[in-house]
Amino acid sequence: MGSSSDVPALRRGLAVLRLLAGRPGPLTAAAVARELDLPRSTTYHLLAELAAAGFATHFPEERRYGLGVAAFELGSAYLRHDPLERLARPLLRRLVDSAGRAAHLGVLHGAEALYLVREQPRQPSTIVSDVGVRLPAHLTASGRAMLAHLPGAQVRALFPSVTSFVDRTGRGPRNLPALRRLLTAERRRGWSVEDGYVTAGFASVAAPVFDHGERPIAAITVTFRHVCDEECGRTWPELAREAQKTADALTERIGGHRTNHT
Repeated sequence: MGSSSDVPALRRGLAVLRLLAGRPGPLTAAAVARELDLPRSTTYHLLAELAAAGFATHFPEERRYGLGVAAFELGSAYLRHDPLERLARPLLRRLVDSAGRAAHLGVLHGAEALYLVREQPRQPSTIVSDVGVRLPAHLTASGRAMLAHLPGAQVRALFPSVTSFVDRTGRGPRNLPALRRLLTAERRRGWSVEDGYVTAGFASVAAPVFDHGERPIAAITVTFRHVCDEECGRTWPELAREAQKTADALTERIGGHRTNHT
């Protein structure tokens, strides 16, 4: 059994892995040491140990280090266990019991929102956002809740032209400037909403879930039948707060951090 003195080394090793995972390409040992404020000797030792275990790869010609095959295998094993869905399901159930509306967990899949989990109230409604369904991300509250926290260049790459903006009901953003205005407002507010953009007669509110790097990896959505009466406007913020509370709880469960950027 390891001693408590092993813990700092473990933390440093994990910090190196996270740094390598967060960069688009391999890094020099000097860059790793500088980024993590580590002594060079310690950095080389950590990289050597990670490489020996297969979690890092040394590129001798480039004098750089990247992630190793063991890191890929670990990530693949993580996905096989469906951890996000398992952690989200009980939270969604509590959200449904509290809000009395259908709730979903969705992720971005390119320019689409992909729904992984759905929980229904005791008297369910027929809605299009079922498990496995993919919908245009710019139209869905869940998709925009995540898009709102992506870099502008990434959003532009996902929606490169006017033809990227699918129309379902005649509502929703039709071009990139309109989408960016909507995303800016929703990022500042902290949650997204769509009213009949996907299916006439239904509306949704959604809040983002963040990973440890403050990146949006999922969204919690509450969907409800839209009845245009005087109560409608007051209901959405209340439901949005419920969705946001659940999203924050899932963020905490996966060790993530909610972004404070506006």
